Amino acid sequence: MSEQGEEKKPAEKPAAAASENEPAETIGAEAAEAATPVESSRPWRLRKKKDMPGGLWLKCENCSQTIYRKDLEEKGRVCPSCDFHFTVPGRQRVEMTVDEDSFEERFAELEALDRLEFNDKVPYCEKVAKTVKRTGQKEALITGRGRICGRQVVLAVLDFSFMGGSMGEVVGEKIALAAEMAVSEGVPLVIFTSSGGARMHEGVLSLMQMAKTCSALSTLNQKGGYSICVMTHPTTGGVTASFATVCDITLAEPGALIGFAGPRVIATTIKQELPPGFQRAEFLMKKGQLDRIVKRKDLRDMLSRLIDYGRGSRVEREEAEKTLEPAEPTGGGDGRDQPGGEAVEAEGAGEEQGPRDVLEPAPRGGGD
Repeated sequence: MSEQGEEKKPAEKPAAAASENEPAETIGAEAAEAATPVESSRPWRLRKKKDMPGGLWLKCENCSQTIYRKDLEEKGRVCPSCDFHFTVPGRQRVEMTVDEDSFEERFAELEALDRLEFNDKVPYCEKVAKTVKRTGQKEALITGRGRICGRQVVLAVLDFSFMGGSMGEVVGEKIALAAEMAVSEGVPLVIFTSSGGARMHEGVLSLMQMAKTCSALSTLNQKGGYSICVMTHPTTGGVTASFATVCDITLAEPGALIGFAGPRVIATTIKQELPPGFQRAEFLMKKGQLDRIVKRKDLRDMLSRLIDYGRGSRVEREEAEKTLEPAEPTGGGDGRDQPGGEAVEAEGAGEEQGPRDVLEPAPRGGGD
């Protein structure tokens, strides 16, 4: 009986069997391994990941494809499967747009003030301070001068990572300053938008920036300036309703969400089903609210062409203004006292005039 029991024992617990020469620690370790086969075969389910860094993979919000982050960055943050254009951080947008080492930031010292002492779960001033520490910049708008394919421009870029790219007092002021700089330097103003709209923490003060920015761009236009806005995903709220849509040229990236209120809010309000692709760049292009949709890889070339186009129109305007300036009188009898005398001289100003080009005033009728 004892021999049979000893023969069955190794079959029931093989891990416990060991030669006399093996140390006790080795026997105990093997027994523990045999007792917990799940733990030894699947250790990743029982211990925290330490060697694998986070954020290596992400999911496309358009096609739900899993993308390796490094591949996404190499493609300019464009989905390799469906060509969806991801939101680009402000600093990276500047690097992608301007020539290397050509950007000079301006007005970076301006920072938000908590005039209304707004207090949600966290006071507004504390929220701004945390965002400044996280992003390394004082506001959502990055402004400065730079070159795009050798063309000098004033650049303004909204950074969605700073409180959703929302527009407060500082954003409105920096847009106005950028427009003034474009006028004084005689160069185009290029704006990139990515925003959730007006900043609710600043209340009516943020809404006032809508009128302020539109007025600044209107002054730029009246003084012969030229502005281009590139709307990226997403551009909504008060930014869409103000400076983003009043520039001379309005471009957009493919698939960008562009609108005032969100689609769900609109659908709930009107109690109707919205058409497919509502508030996307392609939908707005069909309705005539955009001049062109440009892929991210083609943006620099398109901007350089539009800058050349705007520069040409400005030169033509300046030459036309010089042509219309009245010439200095060379003597009496120039016909200024006759009806139409000024118009005739203005038409011929700036050109070489022969004897037959100058119109003689018509002889007065009657008299001796």
